[in-house]
Amino acid sequence: MSGASRISNPPDAASLMLTARSFGNYDLASALADLIDNCIVAKSTRIEITCDYSENGDCVVRIRDNGIGMDRTTLHKAMQPASTNPNNERSLDDLGRFGWGMKSASFSQCKILTVVSVADGTANAARWDLDNIDGWSMAVFEKENALELLSTPIAGDSGTELIWENCDRLSENGTLTTDQFDLLVVRAIRKLSLIFHRYLSGDNGKYKPLKINVNGTELDQIDPFCTNNAATTVFAPENIQVKTDGQTWQIDMQAYTLPHYSKLSATEYDDYGGEEGYVRNQGFYVYRNRRLIIWGTWFGLAKHGELSKLVRIRIDIPNTLDDMWKITVDKSDAQLPAVLKKRMKILVDSFRKSSSRVFRSKGAVIGKKSNETVWKKMARSGMIRYHINRKHPLTEALKSELSSEGKILFSKLLDMVESDIPLDAISTDISANPHSVQQRDVSREAFEEFTQQTVPLIMARYNDYDAFRADLEKTEPYASNWKIVEAFLKKLRP
Repeated sequence: MSGASRISNPPDAASLMLTARSFGNYDLASALADLIDNCIVAKSTRIEITCDYSENGDCVVRIRDNGIGMDRTTLHKAMQPASTNPNNERSLDDLGRFGWGMKSASFSQCKILTVVSVADGTANAARWDLDNIDGWSMAVFEKENALELLSTPIAGDSGTELIWENCDRLSENGTLTTDQFDLLVVRAIRKLSLIFHRYLSGDNGKYKPLKINVNGTELDQIDPFCTNNAATTVFAPENIQVKTDGQTWQIDMQAYTLPHYSKLSATEYDDYGGEEGYVRNQGFYVYRNRRLIIWGTWFGLAKHGELSKLVRIRIDIPNTLDDMWKITVDKSDAQLPAVLKKRMKILVDSFRKSSSRVFRSKGAVIGKKSNETVWKKMARSGMIRYHINRKHPLTEALKSELSSEGKILFSKLLDMVESDIPLDAISTDISANPHSVQQRDVSREAFEEFTQQTVPLIMARYNDYDAFRADLEKTEPYASNWKIVEAFLKKLRP
């Protein structure tokens, strides 16, 4: 502009760094995940995390890796806020983008960040203290002074230890009991086991497995697709070609239909369901360089519901498409590009139909001779009638608890239910959309509660436990969910 002059107008150091504490939506697990990303880029094969908490509220978190380490220049650059231009070309295996990750993740949890790194046998360290940062003043340490900051010596000629102190952001009010802190760590372990599950497993033998240890617990992968279970349906892989900046990149997709809950152990069900449960975790699982970014969303292409609750679709994107997917600073969110929505909508609809078949197939099998079913089919003179099985163990157990008058009312109630089945409405709904008609919840918790409430009633009518168990194993819906029932029986009769 004609007549204009230019001056330097840098941000206030304290104000900017305090603002950085609110970048992203970090919790303890996601903050640690950002730091683990750096360890992976540094070619680490083992990462050790320790979270020490005392009764007076003091907390120190240390993240150590056995990677290539950083010399003084590299360390100082890494500690610089916004150290990377997101538009710069990066290595295809790079897990960062903005140059904020280590700083924003750390300051989301603490006020003092120290990094000690050994490269080629030489130690250097640098520290940001948000209470003493005027004029961008960063403390630096060299050689022996740097080594004194370590919890224990670093084995070998290289490695890095990152230290959080004054961890005032671990809770909303800044204070935690020891039990609350332990729960935070346990939740972080579970989340990290999911985010890095492909690194922990070696991605089915393609790579050397990464070792991550948190407070003495070696992380084991939580595979959200249950690929080791023979009942998981694996679809043929799909790929989509995307052109940007004159180059063509490939997005890989792999869909899975998870097993019905009756085919999972309680531990598997908890792992695959996570904190929000089996239903909420349906949808897309987006990975960038094998690192899970976002999961449990349909990006508006479908609704969370019964018909799709067992479908999970893995999407692998290269880091060259970060801008197109709008990957956030904290790597906790992404947006589906508009150019992909139509193609993915077609794929999603086909995958969801498969899921509906999996859970609807777990209903009681009418006419199956080997099991005692809830409903019975009677065919006479070309006419078919469905009636409730009066000899079902639960029906008989409930009837035995009633008075004579109660038994009559109970029988009349069953007659009324049978005679008032809305056959016309059911037939119409099935004709219009067969996948929309379903009766049974795909919830392990619901069936566990049902089992706990009903099995003791049936058991009370038997004098012989073995006979009771044998009959129950042939009775629906218990037979189709025998793993759950058997676990409950062990509690009743250890």
